[in-house]
Amino acid sequence: MQLKSLQLFMDVVDTGSFVAAAERRHTVQSNVTAHIKKLEQELGAQLFDRKGGARVTSAGRTLADYARPMLQAHDDVVGLFQGDKGRSSRLRLGAMETTTAVRLPPILANYHRRFPEVDLTVQTGPTADLIARFLDGNLDGIFVAGQPEHGRFHLIKAFSERLVLVGPKPMTRQPSAEQLLESTFLAFRQGCSYRQRVELFLASVGVSATRMFEFGSIDGMLGCVAAGMGYTLMPLSTVEAYRQRFEIDYLALPAQIGELDTYFATAAPDSWTPSLARFIETFEAESA
Repeated sequence: MQLKSLQLFMDVVDTGSFVAAAERRHTVQSNVTAHIKKLEQELGAQLFDRKGGARVTSAGRTLADYARPMLQAHDDVVGLFQGDKGRSSRLRLGAMETTTAVRLPPILANYHRRFPEVDLTVQTGPTADLIARFLDGNLDGIFVAGQPEHGRFHLIKAFSERLVLVGPKPMTRQPSAEQLLESTFLAFRQGCSYRQRVELFLASVGVSATRMFEFGSIDGMLGCVAAGMGYTLMPLSTVEAYRQRFEIDYLALPAQIGELDTYFATAAPDSWTPSLARFIETFEAESA
């Protein structure tokens, strides 16, 4: 069983595609396919269901559980002796949509300038999804709202956010409970910490339920808010960044609802790769 085959196997697992795995390794798809077929022949098991993509089978998930720490151990040993210099390495990050759009660009740009050899990927999603991907071993570190209750996380405070109630211009006063009850709220899908704050805010003004529409992007959500479709809760930093593009306004919220810290959650420091350690150093310097 070749190390290269395991690397390509994990690339397919991570990307969900033979084509994307080939692009990541700067090779051709046929090379990836050949390595996977060789693994399947050696193990006597099918690793991917190839109907409509590359879905990992039960046997593939079992192999991934063993292959990931094997590859990590290999990278750690090489990094120990080579100082992570002169070779390509990777860093897989996850972040909420709002964090990715507003907070991360200068940090990622600075990191890329300092360490251009690192292959950097950023996946977006609600906090619950990001936690699940990290625990499955698919991400090296995640930016999440609040402090996850899980023993596997080493938490570093990254940003302090202030959520505000966002609506179409002009907003001169907070809508009444009756108005909120009849209104629609726009939010990211289930698992988003900001969505949970919407529910907390409504409960604080005596509204037990209202219509909630799910969106997958900031642009779509704020565009619909500006058009008068409803309200949303979003970090003030995001609202300020988008106010020139959309006719939106905002009102402050009570501190117990509006204040929410973003944390960078990752593994214990003794398991950090050089690429991860340097990223943490970079964003801590930017956030200071």
